[in-house]
Amino acid sequence: MSSRDTANVLWFNELHRQDVNLVGGKSSSLGEMTSSMDVPVPYGFATTARAYRYFMQKTGLNDKVNALLNGIVDYEDSDELHKACEQIRNLIVGATMPTDLANDIQKAYVDLADKVGQSDPFVAIRSSATAEDLPNASFAGQQESYLNIKGAADVVNRVQECYSSLFTDRATYYRHKQQFPYEKVALSAAVQMMVFSKASGIMFSVNVANGDDSKIVIDGIRGLGEYIVLGKVTPNHFVIDKASLKIVERNIVKQPVELMRVANGGTKEQTVPTELQDKQVLTDAQVIELAGYAKEIEKHYGCYMDMEYALDTNTNRLWIVQARPETVWSQRNKAKTSTTGDDNVVAEADAKVAVRGLPASPGLASGIVHVIDNPKDIDQFKQGEVLVTLMTSPDWVPAMKKAAAIVTNNGGMTCHAAIVSREMEIPCIVGTESKHVAATAVLKTGDVVTVDAKNGVVYKGKVESILKKATPVAQATGQVVAAETFAPTATGVMMNLGDPELADKYSSLPADGIGLMREEFLWTTYIHEHPLYLIEEGHPEKVVDMLADGISKVARAMSPRPVVLRLSDFKSSEYRKLKGGEKFEPHEPADLLGWRGASRYYDPKYINAFKLELAAVKKVRNEFGLKNLNVMTPFVRTLDEAQKVTDIMKGEGLVRNADFKVYMMAEIPSNIILADKFNEYVDGYSIGSNDLTMLLLGCDRNNDTVASLFDERNLAVKRAIRHLITTAHKDGKTVSICGQAPSEFPDFTNFLIQSGIDYVSVNPDMVEATKRNVAHFEQRIMLDHATGRGLQDPTDYDWK
Repeated sequence: MSSRDTANVLWFNELHRQDVNLVGGKSSSLGEMTSSMDVPVPYGFATTARAYRYFMQKTGLNDKVNALLNGIVDYEDSDELHKACEQIRNLIVGATMPTDLANDIQKAYVDLADKVGQSDPFVAIRSSATAEDLPNASFAGQQESYLNIKGAADVVNRVQECYSSLFTDRATYYRHKQQFPYEKVALSAAVQMMVFSKASGIMFSVNVANGDDSKIVIDGIRGLGEYIVLGKVTPNHFVIDKASLKIVERNIVKQPVELMRVANGGTKEQTVPTELQDKQVLTDAQVIELAGYAKEIEKHYGCYMDMEYALDTNTNRLWIVQARPETVWSQRNKAKTSTTGDDNVVAEADAKVAVRGLPASPGLASGIVHVIDNPKDIDQFKQGEVLVTLMTSPDWVPAMKKAAAIVTNNGGMTCHAAIVSREMEIPCIVGTESKHVAATAVLKTGDVVTVDAKNGVVYKGKVESILKKATPVAQATGQVVAAETFAPTATGVMMNLGDPELADKYSSLPADGIGLMREEFLWTTYIHEHPLYLIEEGHPEKVVDMLADGISKVARAMSPRPVVLRLSDFKSSEYRKLKGGEKFEPHEPADLLGWRGASRYYDPKYINAFKLELAAVKKVRNEFGLKNLNVMTPFVRTLDEAQKVTDIMKGEGLVRNADFKVYMMAEIPSNIILADKFNEYVDGYSIGSNDLTMLLLGCDRNNDTVASLFDERNLAVKRAIRHLITTAHKDGKTVSICGQAPSEFPDFTNFLIQSGIDYVSVNPDMVEATKRNVAHFEQRIMLDHATGRGLQDPTDYDWK
C-alpha cells in the first residue's frame, strides 16, 4: 500500500484523473489540470476517501448511521426519510473530528497559506464524491460548496459539513433504490484558493446547440456564476472557431444586475453601472485565451469538455475552476459514428418502442435524452434535449422550458409535469411506471429518441416519418390559409398561464383574459429565494420588484382583457426548496393539507411576506397603470380566514371596487357548503377542480394506487359545482373554473355551460378548441329550448 493510499490530505499537484477512488471526480480533475497541464487552476489540496472512512470509523458513526437507515420503514415516506437523514447529518456535524485528522487538515491550510504567500487566505471548499460501481457516483452526495472560508478551524468544520452532505434525503433515497450500501461511498473535500470573481461563466469544447465540434462556446456574466445557473442573467455568448481561435459569433445581452461576494463571506446582488450593462463582460483577448485553454483541456482529456472559469477582481487573471467531460454530445456523436453516419434515423416500420406512458401533453418531438434524478442538476440541462426524470415540481420549470419533450416515471394527467407542459405546448408523457416500465430505467443520457406524446409512446432513434406528421399541411405546401374567426359566446373562455415570457406569444389567442396566472412560476423561475429569507437579508424590494415585473408582462400583453393573479399557494415542501427556505418551513406529514394558501397570509410568521405580494400588485396597478389586474386567494378554509385576508388587503390599500376584483378559489368542500357566507368577501369564484375532486372523493390524484378513482366528472363533483353556481349567482357573484377538466373533457364543458358557469379557463393549447366547443354547446342549448327538446340526458345533470 502506497503512502498516498494512507494519506488524509493530498495536494492538487499530487493528483491525476485516475485518482477518482482516492479523491472523487471533482478533486481528481482539479489535480489533473494542476499536475499535468499548463492551465491556470486555483491551487489547493483535497482530503481523501481514506480520511472520510477514518472519520466515520473513529467516531463510531458507522453503526449509528446503519441503525438509523435500517430503522426507515418506508423510504417512500418523505417525512420519515427526512427525519432519519437529518439525524444522520446532525450526528456527523456534531461529532468531534479525530485529532490527527483535524491536525492534518489544519496543517495543509497553513501550508497553503505559505505556498501562496497569504495569511489566512480565503478558500472555497467543494465536496467530491467517490464510489465504486455506483451508476452515477456524482449523485452520491449533493456536491455542497462553501465559499469565502477563512481560518484553519473553520476549514475543518466545513469539511465535516461536506461529509454530512452524503446523507441528503435525495442522495439517501437514490442509493436505497439502487440497492447500493452507503459504506461503499466516500467523500473528498477539495480546498482551493478563492477567486473573487468580477466575471465568470461556462464553456464547452463543442457547440452544445448543434454538436458542432469544430467550435468552442463560451458564456459569461458579471460577478458570480450562480446567476447563470439560476437563469437570472442572460450571459454574453461567444462562438469560437477551434482551429483558428477566431470569434465567429457573439451575442451581447444587457446585464442589469450581478451577484458579488462581500467581505463577511456572504453574497449580495447589486446593480451593474449603467455604462457597463450592455458591454462585453470579457475582452476579445480574454475570450480567445479561454478558448485556448478549452482546446488544450479537450486535447488532454481526449473528449468534449464542460468547463467553468472565473476572472479575478484583484489580478484580472482568468482561472479554470472546474472541468468535466461533456456527456450529451460525446455520446450522441459516438452513436453517429457507430451507426455509420445514419444519425440514428430509423424507418417507421423498424421503429422499436422504448417505453410507454400516459399522453399528458400532445405533440411529436425528437432529441437527445438527458436523465436528471436531482433537481440540483437541472442547470446541466441543455436546450432541445428530452428531459427524463422521476417527476417534476415547480423548481424544475427552468429546465422544462428548454425541453423538446418531457418523460416522467410517475404522475397522472393532472400532475405538475402534465399541467405545465400543456401550458408550454411541450410534448409530455407521464406515468411510465403505470405501464410497468420506468423511463429512467430504460432511457439513458445520450440516447436519441422520438416522443409521440399524442399516443404516449417513446421510440428508439429518430423516426422521421412520424415527426413529419407534426408538420401542418398548409405549412408543408406553402398554402395561404385564412385566419380563423370565432363566434362570440356568452360563456367567457379564459386562459391559464404561469410563465410571463409566454404572454406575448399567447396574447393573440381568442381568450377573454387570463383566468389563472400562477404566481409560483415567478418564484421558481426568477426569484428563487424564500421571501422571509430576503426580508432577513434586507432585500424585501427584490420580491416586490421581480413579482411586479413578471406580473406586468402578462397584464400588459393581455390589456385591456382582465388578468386574475392567484396569490402564492406553495406548499411548505416547495417553499423549502427556495434559497433560505429550510430555516422558515416546517416539515409537514401531509403538506397538501397543511400550511398553504390563505392560512399563511395572516400568520404572524408569514404576514410580512404576504404584504410584499400585495405591494407588487399595487405597483403593477398604480405605478404601471395596469388596472386590468385582479387577484385570487387560494385555499381559504374558513369564513374567518376570508375576513382576515380581506382586512389585510384593505390595510395595504387594496380594496374591492368596480375596477379591482378579489376572487377566491373554490377547491375545498367548505367553500361550496358555505358559499352563501363566502359571497360577502369576494366578487366571484374560480373552481379548482383538481383539489376539489380530491377532497370530495378523498382521493390523491398523484397516488397511482387510487388515481383511477380520480374523476372530475363524478356526480358528487358536479352537484357541488352546480350548487356553487346557483348560490353565487343569487348574490351577483361570478363563477369560473381553472382546473384541468374543461381542457380534457368537452362533455364536462357542456355540463358547465348547462349549469350556467360564467367562464371556463383552459390551457393555451385548448383555447381555440374550447372556444369552438362553447359556441357549439350554447347554440345547441338555444336550439333545444326553441324546439322544446331540453337536456339530452337529464340524469347526467341531476344535482338534487
